[in-house]
Amino acid sequence: MKKHILHLALIVLFVGAPISAYSQNDLDTEIMLEDLRKLSHDAAEGRKTGTKGAEAARQFIIKQMDAVNPKSLVKGYRHPFTFVSRGDTIKGENIISYIQGESDSAFIITAHYDHVGVRNGEVFNGADDNASGVAAMLAMMEYFKSNKPRHTLYFAALDGEEMGLQGAKAIFNDPEFPIENVILNVNMDMISINDKNELYVAGTHFYPKFKSILEKVEVPPLKLLFGHDSPDLGKDDWTMQSDHGVFHKNNIPFLYFGVEDHEHYHKATDEFENVNQAFYIKAAHAVLYSIIELDRNLN
Repeated sequence: MKKHILHLALIVLFVGAPISAYSQNDLDTEIMLEDLRKLSHDAAEGRKTGTKGAEAARQFIIKQMDAVNPKSLVKGYRHPFTFVSRGDTIKGENIISYIQGESDSAFIITAHYDHVGVRNGEVFNGADDNASGVAAMLAMMEYFKSNKPRHTLYFAALDGEEMGLQGAKAIFNDPEFPIENVILNVNMDMISINDKNELYVAGTHFYPKFKSILEKVEVPPLKLLFGHDSPDLGKDDWTMQSDHGVFHKNNIPFLYFGVEDHEHYHKATDEFENVNQAFYIKAAHAVLYSIIELDRNLN
């Protein structure tokens, strides 16, 4: 069904123990689901980089960060950058906050908020790709604000992923961001639509020390599977298919959490109504508990 593009003003609508022993309700899932719904609303016009819809999404993300009140490297969490695409200079903007840990040694938790915009009058809302990752990241930020981590945790909503991982690249040219302190990238991109209760974590092929840590994570009936990170897999190798690839190329270890492609991938049907909410809640907790275990076990 064709969608009518809504005016930007509609954005006002937005407005210790074994890991298996956790209760699976450590995240505020009601708010998380509502954040996903709002980020994938028609009002954001598909969140294409450089558009009013992307700015609407940024304003919403910033509002949610303000409510939690994490630290900011710059005023208002905004880290603008530019890049050239097909001869045009495009303006993007990463939104970055952090929770100070006991150490300056840091993890950067990333999720891209951009999507592909409007095509032939249809809004491509990108609920799974990747409002799901952003909403989960915001929920984790709130969790760690109340549960201080050992490592400092940066929460980066990245722009321009769909146009060549541009936001991740910009991190490495951002004079305000202390990339030298980052020892791990945890990236979420598409974690909410799967009918087999399967969430993949890629990266242990290159960084096998993480596998024994992540094997402790249990969120039944979800199955946390390892793979999609071996060069011999061709198009099924996800190593360079999202923002974590930029960190990997710059010798920063990564773990990427995502689902396999589904019928709604990069289609107008990637909408909130098609999200598997029960799976999404478990997937977000699986990532949270993975971060907790990594925070406990890495120096």
